[in-house]
Amino acid sequence: MARLLFKNVVKKYDQNTVVYDFNLEINDKEFLVLVGPSGCGKTTTLRMIAGLEETTSGEIYIGDQLINNVAPKDRDIAMVFQSYALYPHMSVYENMAFGLKLRKMPKDDIDRRVKEAAKILDIDHLLDRKPKALSGGQRQRVALGRAIVREPKVFLMDEPLSNLDAKLRVQMRAEISKLRHRLQTTVVYVTHDQTEAMTMGDRIVVMKDGFIQQVDTPMNLYNHPCNTFVAGFIGSPAMNFLRVKLIEENGQMWLVNPELRISPLEERREALTPYIGKEIIMGIRPESIEDDIAFLEAHPDWTVDVQVDVVEPMGAENYIHFAINGENVIARVGATSPAKVLQKHKVAFEMSAARYFDAETQDVIHRPGYKPAY
Repeated sequence: MARLLFKNVVKKYDQNTVVYDFNLEINDKEFLVLVGPSGCGKTTTLRMIAGLEETTSGEIYIGDQLINNVAPKDRDIAMVFQSYALYPHMSVYENMAFGLKLRKMPKDDIDRRVKEAAKILDIDHLLDRKPKALSGGQRQRVALGRAIVREPKVFLMDEPLSNLDAKLRVQMRAEISKLRHRLQTTVVYVTHDQTEAMTMGDRIVVMKDGFIQQVDTPMNLYNHPCNTFVAGFIGSPAMNFLRVKLIEENGQMWLVNPELRISPLEERREALTPYIGKEIIMGIRPESIEDDIAFLEAHPDWTVDVQVDVVEPMGAENYIHFAINGENVIARVGATSPAKVLQKHKVAFEMSAARYFDAETQDVIHRPGYKPAY
């Protein structure tokens, strides 16, 4: 049983708090991703699990065992670092076997584990080579293999793909995802790359300034963010935000600013009514901005005229950049879009996909259809 449990964990360096009141349960065999910008506390949290950092207060459990005072070597975890951390004078085989030799494991068992792991990772033909003779992707496979041979309760991975080029990162993402299904082990994975988080995690913990912002499935984070930080951090391109005033005229609600006048869905009336006469933040994802003629004609209350600043052809689609009342907006439209730089263009917001946030707290006002993960 490799369930991890954090109870009120705090980490301070002198008077500087880097992790605040961290409470989380990680399920057995779950792939959990800690994501957030640099300095948010995600790596510190991982290092507290590993025993490389002590908690200032609070408790961490693996299974039913409190591990706060357990030595790192006795925690039954294996860690994969960003820098690979391979011994340059040792062969691939020796690097993978080193930790097992320290445990005084029988040679036959070491040999079996190393060769099995090497076969899984497709590096069995590299066992005699030194790290300097390997590519970045091969070195990362060796680092993974060194962790696998230990057969730990928990894998800890600290930005293991950040040193790889873009194409290799995509390939290794898929490799790690396949690997975790084969190994059936609990994984805690740290990254600042929200694409890695979205594609790999069963659940994602979004952190900012040492605080947990939201813990949820990838799609819940994408479709039902709890605040503007999560909404803006998850998704590429990021969610667009527009400050608007909510007004009511002749029984119909409108969202207005000097360059915008659109109508929210009537189904949102109950949630939005307390904000009539106030400024709120409307969030809309790039793919929920349309310029299809049929859609524009069907939804005149959702349209706005803009001036196109940039058109980015992406092959199967185009990104259109424009500004509304001084706030930059990106629309993700079809490759056949007629949008041209420095020309007027009509777009429409798919208002069923719009999200609304309190202008002061930045918290979401309403999450229709939201169901917590577990």
